[in-house]
Amino acid sequence: MTLHVRGLRLVAGAAALAAAVTGALVSLPSTAAPGAAERAPRAEGTRSTWTEADKDGFGTARSRGSNVWFTLQAGRVSEVFYPDLSTPSVRSLELAVTGPSFADRAADMWSTIVTRDDARSLRYTITSTDRGGHYRVVSDYVTDPAHDSLVVRARLSSLDGGRYHLWALYDPALTNDGMDDRARSRPHALLASDGSTASAVLARPALRGTTSGIAGTSTDPWPALGHRHASAGPGNVVQAARLANRATLALGLGRDTGHALAQARGSLHRGFGPVATSYDRGWHRYVAGLRPVPASAATLRREYLASALVLAAAEDKRHPGAFVASPSAPWVWGDEVADLSSPSGAYHLVWSRDAYQFGTALWAMGDRAAARRIVSWLFGTQQLPDGSFPQNSDVSGKPVWGSLQLDEVALPIVLAHLVGKDDAATWRGVRRAAQFLVGFRDEETGRPAPYTPQERWENQSGYSPATIAAEVAGLVCAADLARRHGHPELARQWLRTADRWRAHVKAWTVTTNGPLDDGPYFLRLTKNGEPNTASPYAMGDGGPRSIDQRRVVDPSFLDLVRLGVLRPGDPAVRNTLGVVDRQLRYRTPNGPFWHRFSHDGYGETRQGGEWTITDPGTHTTLGRGWPLLTGERGEYAVAAGARASEYLRTMARAAGPTGMLAEQVWDRRPPTGRSCCPAGEGTRSATPLVWSHAQLVRLAWSIQRGRPVDQQPVVADRYLR
Repeated sequence: MTLHVRGLRLVAGAAALAAAVTGALVSLPSTAAPGAAERAPRAEGTRSTWTEADKDGFGTARSRGSNVWFTLQAGRVSEVFYPDLSTPSVRSLELAVTGPSFADRAADMWSTIVTRDDARSLRYTITSTDRGGHYRVVSDYVTDPAHDSLVVRARLSSLDGGRYHLWALYDPALTNDGMDDRARSRPHALLASDGSTASAVLARPALRGTTSGIAGTSTDPWPALGHRHASAGPGNVVQAARLANRATLALGLGRDTGHALAQARGSLHRGFGPVATSYDRGWHRYVAGLRPVPASAATLRREYLASALVLAAAEDKRHPGAFVASPSAPWVWGDEVADLSSPSGAYHLVWSRDAYQFGTALWAMGDRAAARRIVSWLFGTQQLPDGSFPQNSDVSGKPVWGSLQLDEVALPIVLAHLVGKDDAATWRGVRRAAQFLVGFRDEETGRPAPYTPQERWENQSGYSPATIAAEVAGLVCAADLARRHGHPELARQWLRTADRWRAHVKAWTVTTNGPLDDGPYFLRLTKNGEPNTASPYAMGDGGPRSIDQRRVVDPSFLDLVRLGVLRPGDPAVRNTLGVVDRQLRYRTPNGPFWHRFSHDGYGETRQGGEWTITDPGTHTTLGRGWPLLTGERGEYAVAAGARASEYLRTMARAAGPTGMLAEQVWDRRPPTGRSCCPAGEGTRSATPLVWSHAQLVRLAWSIQRGRPVDQQPVVADRYLR
């Protein structure tokens, strides 16, 4: 018989793809009583990449006994992380359906709805109906709190009386690399290993028709699902097996195949119902231990709880206190530039700046233990011997990117003070960090702090209002801790420096002759500490090759207000708000959003294509709006005594159906307005971005309390009263 291939995407073999494009028919032997399995020919296969970053779900068991996290994207399981949150070990686990003359896979031919029915849990359901209305697949997803396994319950229903079969398509990428795996097909199991990590896929009722092949070769299981191969690799292996039309599937992970099999068998023995009940119970207990949803978020309860859950789930379990930026790999980081996509990095890492945002939100919502764990991890694991912090690190604390950002040195101090971590070990870390700040001198320019080699957007050096705000607050908090530990001389030294930097912040960063307004306004940064000079620089990320520094503004200056360094009514602050709104704000059906800074190029192309690393001046990519900036504007409104609820509602409206918040949302520039890209909805940027979720939580509590929750009296009393 012959089979029409109705859905091919991403891991489909080149030959199969060519056949599909030309409308060819692909032969499928009967799955009944298959012939003897063969070994797949030795070949690496097509390059293994990661899936798109626009995730529809992110989940893990609350239990620390299960070191597995999963994501959902395009109607399937996308990256699964094991044994930690810096290490994706699975690219995808996908369901497919065959009929008398076709084969469909979720990512291509199905109308898919993803739901999270329990607002207090990260359990998901995917309901997929083929576009012809012939069948429906409903699948539920959890991890087992007692095992290192992902557990899926799948049900295939015929809607027209036809006979259809359900399949599982599995693409391992063990230990953050999909090019060195080996796969074996047992009669009722799919096994894979790379020498340090292994996976096992089992099902109840048992798998049938198991096969293992190499992506992009004649052994690729898709779409020739009836072909049998007993083993494959090393290389980019892919596996497939037939499921019963009502089945529970377990993907176990471990240090070797024996351990992975034990994890999968343990979950199947428990059954999906008990596993899901235990999974939900763990999250219910967590939510019950938090402060009740604040009245400010009463009408946004689901979105608020989604943010609280995502924030909690982003903590690594083997390295408590290490929270990653996002369980996704957007654009060039995931599937466009092979040199950067494996091993994955970027958003699966820990930034101390992000950790500060997470810690302040956790503290506000009532998870004070987690906030303190962050401080312990920052000073006990990530901090470098000289007192600085790396630009980022993996969850074990190993530095990855090599730049220095002085706000990342200061903000851990501010967080430690906020959460009351003043033990001897923390104090030693705080002291080293503060001494690093006051003694820093840039090697390239010779300029001392508060000049920073990079600011919070990570592509420019100079005098940054946001960085200076963090540095001032950090030194004031450090001085208070120094007094508690009997070091008044250090306290005086650090306060003198903080006062001097605070007194000069406008002289370094506020222009009075800039072309964007007749009044004074804060610049994104100055290269030379002289804001009334052009001092042109290359923007980076595809922006202008050379631009007058007075033409670049950024909402980040509001950190000066939120952290208590300047008053909300300061004339330069108020005037800059108008400049920023004219230059960077745009309105959508969901509400207002802001771009990061003038001429930002970190985002999709005008055609909706991926962001790629480009030379200055190309202008091929466009930075879109960031929901977290809407939240920061709301915190300014709170500080100024104005209503901020609309900013909170805007953030909540930007969330996807399951509550996931993206790094960026579509603005008014192309391709916005097409079916792909509604204004104010998430782009294919990192989703969920944990910072976005932390910002929603923090704004809700700032509104509730009538002041920014991370503005500390020790700073505000010194400078605002």
